[in-house]
Amino acid sequence: MKKITLCLLFLGAMNAVSAQKINLGKAAGIVSKGTKALTFTNEDAVKLSKESVDWMDKNNPVAGPKDPYTVRLNKLFAKHKSQDGLTLNYKVYKVKDINAFACADGSVRVFSSLMDIMTDDEILAVIGHEIGHVKNQDTKDAIKSAYMKAAALDAASSASGTVAALNDSQIGKMANDFLDASHSKKQESEADTYSYDFMKANNYNVVGAYSAFKKLALLSEGSTQTGFEKMFNSHPDSEKRAQAIKKRAEKDGLWKDPGTIAIPKTKLTK
Repeated sequence: MKKITLCLLFLGAMNAVSAQKINLGKAAGIVSKGTKALTFTNEDAVKLSKESVDWMDKNNPVAGPKDPYTVRLNKLFAKHKSQDGLTLNYKVYKVKDINAFACADGSVRVFSSLMDIMTDDEILAVIGHEIGHVKNQDTKDAIKSAYMKAAALDAASSASGTVAALNDSQIGKMANDFLDASHSKKQESEADTYSYDFMKANNYNVVGAYSAFKKLALLSEGSTQTGFEKMFNSHPDSEKRAQAIKKRAEKDGLWKDPGTIAIPKTKLTK
């Protein structure tokens, strides 16, 4: 997923006591532009991703080990701490935004408000999608772009030709820009395919991917221009993507009509 930030008016009331909007740094320090091309490796992507996630972990409420959100997430993903050659770690942010993301260092972060409206199968599909972005190295491109914005570099230059250390303010901006990054339609389609294959290979209900996108489509119909719309921007054409998943599931003989898809009125995480 690349990520999925959506808004529903009742979510604010549901989460007013226990959650807050995700906190990300905005200010960026400025460094001089150089003339050498930036050498950006997979190791750089991992390092900068870890710095970004560490910053977000420190600046947002993280569900504790006995929290119902953590318990539910661990129940779903305990066997996927190693997935397709990736070493993954999972945490839940207790915030109002509806989102999930994964980074090049293997960090997967799921927002509590996403878990409030998604079933287990839908959460599996969403995170499978986000893992797909990491496996396909889409997140490497995203963190590189976010780093260059935070360090005030132009598209093909850096002061030394290599990745330099950032101050805390710059790391905050990098984290913000990474979370706001958009993937191409091709990258999103490939991540959708990865998610479907992930579900199928692990004998999960692939219809969960369909219903997750149907919920995004429903939420987008009532969306307003707020800080909760990021998932709309990063996952466009939700209805078309849901239908593409349905078509493949029918071809594979795995389609089971889920009935009417609706946004739950109460939290699904107890």
